Amino acid sequence: MLKDIDAVIFDLDGTLVDSMWLWKQIDIDYLARYGIELPEKLQEDIEGMSFSETAVYFKERFNLSDSLDKIKADWNDMAMRFYKEKVRLKPGALEFLTYLKENNIKTGIATSNSKQLLTAVLEALKISNFFDSVHVSCEVSSGKPSPDIYLLVAGDMGVKPERCLVFEDITPGAMAGKNAGMRVCGVDDEFARVHGDNISLITDYFITDYREIVV
Repeated sequence: MLKDIDAVIFDLDGTLVDSMWLWKQIDIDYLARYGIELPEKLQEDIEGMSFSETAVYFKERFNLSDSLDKIKADWNDMAMRFYKEKVRLKPGALEFLTYLKENNIKTGIATSNSKQLLTAVLEALKISNFFDSVHVSCEVSSGKPSPDIYLLVAGDMGVKPERCLVFEDITPGAMAGKNAGMRVCGVDDEFARVHGDNISLITDYFITDYREIVV
């Protein structure tokens, strides 16, 4: 899997950290403020969107009076405690990050989450020093499945797209890596499976535990 690879780029939620569960709860609690029940397929509808794109979607779909900045600030506040205290790395992730660092393979993160929450979880898990480049989809024109975020991270590390390996847990993210001309490995995530996302159909590889790669 790592042959001819100079850099590995990770999505964050559901890929590097086990956190997809908390966003459904945040959506439930947030919409309840407005007396709105969580639509059945909301998570599927917003898959791959950047943090800002999701805020626009919520404001328009649910006719929210709050500004986009207020919506995003509320989500950040609701999620911050989870990311600092509850979120953990996916199985084998720390071992894999250590392996990559020891073998001089560059590492990056390309996430649809917010920069504040990304920074919070990296600091809480004490893994900030593992990454050469960290970017969020709000920094580019289009979220996943557009390749923009992956191309940004690769360019920041000075690595050609074809020399990058992407790790993703949902189909729009995997498509973003593919659209960037990169190889993609799917990562098993219970949340994605429950919602019918069979990412293994389009990825080059698929794992349930990062230790499958280095052990």
